[in-house]
Amino acid sequence: MFVAPCLAAEPLIFICERAEKNYTETYELKVIPASKIQKAKVFVDSRDLDQSDELGRQAVKTVLITESTVLISMDANFPPENFDGVQYGAGSVSTAIAINRSTGQLRKAETVKGGILSATLGEGTKTYQEQCTATKKP
Repeated sequence: MFVAPCLAAEPLIFICERAEKNYTETYELKVIPASKIQKAKVFVDSRDLDQSDELGRQAVKTVLITESTVLISMDANFPPENFDGVQYGAGSVSTAIAINRSTGQLRKAETVKGGILSATLGEGTKTYQEQCTATKKP
């Protein structure tokens, strides 16, 4: 999906930190606004979040950049799979991310439906909060 107008013509790069229990991870989040010829792109540690292979499909649906906020929505779909002798049905994850550009606060809501992720993480919507710092232009 192409989204316009966009206040940022240059990529936005954030260094983000997520913490859960005794685990902390730092990663780079790069958001490239849509142009007239290419849809918006999102990368985590240089990995394009638009992915499709035999293990499933993940697509960045919408990127909206305003003076105060970056909004990202993504959908992922996974085929049925058999793991350790257990058969799991197809599953999906819908993700909505909002980054407050002035505070760096990232809020993420993920909705898991079906599949192995539902069995391991639980079905439904979970929210997370992370802290990001915008870097200078690349």
